[in-house]
Amino acid sequence: MQTNAADLLPELIQLIYQTGEAIMAIYADETLWQTQQKTNDTPVTAADLAAQSVLLDGLNRLSPEIPILSEEGHLVPWELRRHWQTYWLLDPLDGTREFLQRNGEFTVNIALIQHGKPIMGLVYAPATQTLYWGGEGLGAWKQLSPLDQARSIQVRQPSKNARLLTSRRHSQHETLVLEELVTQGIFSYIEGFSLGSSLKFCQIAEGSADLYLRLAPTSEWDTAAAQAILEAAGGAILVLPEGRAMDYNRKSDVTNPSFIALALPVPDWIYQLKISA
Repeated sequence: MQTNAADLLPELIQLIYQTGEAIMAIYADETLWQTQQKTNDTPVTAADLAAQSVLLDGLNRLSPEIPILSEEGHLVPWELRRHWQTYWLLDPLDGTREFLQRNGEFTVNIALIQHGKPIMGLVYAPATQTLYWGGEGLGAWKQLSPLDQARSIQVRQPSKNARLLTSRRHSQHETLVLEELVTQGIFSYIEGFSLGSSLKFCQIAEGSADLYLRLAPTSEWDTAAAQAILEAAGGAILVLPEGRAMDYNRKSDVTNPSFIALALPVPDWIYQLKISA
């Protein structure tokens, strides 16, 4: 089954804004958070579940024929999922810990996957009303509010000075690995910044940063939507050490391998990164 992503985009944009409104209604009142721990010891709040409900209702109405895989839903058995050619991959609230710390660095992630590749993605940061979207044949775009005019975005050209983005909780080893590139003379200077959720990929897509190396575990719903945007903007998420594009739904679990996000073309130095912990 082939799906025309462009036809779905206007309604998806409205849906992701509605999801953001549901999250922010809870964000505004800590008495509504109802935080619990999931079996993997990560937090889930009432906002995660509210976002999940809005997204499922909207997508089932918009495309009832397309199955859905979501962080806040049950993991569909591999025996069924392995046959999916097209599906929605969701993270209703990416950055729950950022939500709990009230730093605004959390997002709603919607990706459309076809044949293992994210062909369209939307990433929305409801705390700032910033929306990114993009995909095959769509280009990459940023919109600063629902009433704002969207503008095209693209990665910036590589230079000897690099802006490195790191996770707020998994950064020390990644930083040391990339600092070795300065020692080797590949970069003159690497400046590091920490940022939550899939906003790191979007910063690279809009040309505000250059690199994001991730060696600690992530899940497929953490990366897919932003990958579609980044690729449309002229970048890539590459699996390490092979340097191939990240793909999806190729195995029974949904854990991503180590990866690096950056602008294309692929530099030779990624194959020499010392990524072992």
